[in-house]
Amino acid sequence: MEIKSYIEKNKERFLNEWFELLRIPSISSKQEHKQDMLTCAERWRELLLSTGATYAEVIPTQGNAVVYAEKNVSPDAKTVLVYGHYDVMPAEPMELWKNNPFEPEIRDGRIYARGADDDKGQAMIQAKGFETALQTGILGCNVKFILEGEEEIGSPSLETFCEANKDLLKADVILVSDTSMVGEDTPSLTTGLRGLSYWEIEVTGPNRDLHSGHFGGAVANPINALCRMISDITDADGYITIPHFYDDVEELSEKEKRMLDNVPFDEEKYRKALDVDELFGEKGYSTLERNSCRPSFDVCGIWGGYTGEGAKTVLPSKACAKLSCRLVPHQDADKISRLFTDYIMSVAPRYVKVEIKHSHGGQAYVCPVDIPAYKAAEKGFTVAFGKQPLAVRRGGSIPIIPTFEKVLGIKSVLMGFGLERNAIHSPNESFGMDMFYAGIEVVAEFYREFK
Repeated sequence: MEIKSYIEKNKERFLNEWFELLRIPSISSKQEHKQDMLTCAERWRELLLSTGATYAEVIPTQGNAVVYAEKNVSPDAKTVLVYGHYDVMPAEPMELWKNNPFEPEIRDGRIYARGADDDKGQAMIQAKGFETALQTGILGCNVKFILEGEEEIGSPSLETFCEANKDLLKADVILVSDTSMVGEDTPSLTTGLRGLSYWEIEVTGPNRDLHSGHFGGAVANPINALCRMISDITDADGYITIPHFYDDVEELSEKEKRMLDNVPFDEEKYRKALDVDELFGEKGYSTLERNSCRPSFDVCGIWGGYTGEGAKTVLPSKACAKLSCRLVPHQDADKISRLFTDYIMSVAPRYVKVEIKHSHGGQAYVCPVDIPAYKAAEKGFTVAFGKQPLAVRRGGSIPIIPTFEKVLGIKSVLMGFGLERNAIHSPNESFGMDMFYAGIEVVAEFYREFK
């Protein structure tokens, strides 16, 4: 039976199995969903066995469990390790959802639910692509699956798990479907991800909140001090001023610039979609370079003092902020964290106390476009979409991908099927049914090619 015929015959079953996963509120960041995490892991174990895996288990870790499964066709065959995650972001604010986020609903050919894209939909594409290849007789390699339950909280347990299970996870390449395409009619493969460093900073002034009339002008306001410290990290040209920050930043090659030029991009449409009058970023670089190939610094959250209704004339005791840097290849997340900390402490005034906590981070990643697995993925997209996919770097981060390379010594091919309109992490997250079935075809065609 051909790939398209098999998918068509099993569409309804694929959909129902996908819905079963979406109904489980596997929110890793909330302790009250601990049992839901185990329920989802066990459902994935059952599902992978039903798709054709000959062995599957739920393996405990220091945090949430890992689901592992495998199908061995020959000891002499190549091995693919498929990575995904079964945890999802919280659904709040609930009032903005048009349906129960954990009761999937079909509207206009799209599935609306938390995790519809990130990552239950995309992980299901991998599972069903594997099943389709197996049942149509074109699978010529061994396949392993690893699904974690902590991706949305930084994968704190996965590196230790990989270190302890190197033999179990041994493979020739890792397939990851947790990224996006340029557009619905413009298939693309992600060839690079930015790294990340993330901090929390707390600035303390007086030992208690003070009356701003009695103390204002005599005691330093920690909110003012914090704002001055972080506002100077980027200058008027969008340049990050931390000393030595750019030491390891590599300029794009001419070949990479030409590849970027092939990406269809309407800057005016992009600006209007965001409802901003002007775009802003590092001077001398295009918007696509800035949001994918250049480092960045952002204040992700800031608070302190009184923020309730009405007025309260208070000089606050504390001010806090959450800050992040997106990093590019060759920038080391730990080194950047040290540079940031040294910089902040060097500019911190004596009239406040500053405490910095490095929350988490990860390295950037680049996938070579000449390895057999990338070529097989390229062929899969070409067959399913009728056009060759673009090679595109993305601005987001998946810290576990460079960790895989460091610990397991394996390159990852990022064959994602998400779209910007899918609204991952936001209310009304969705995934198109046509893209779901097309993705299954891409994965099955990958297995036809990769032997």
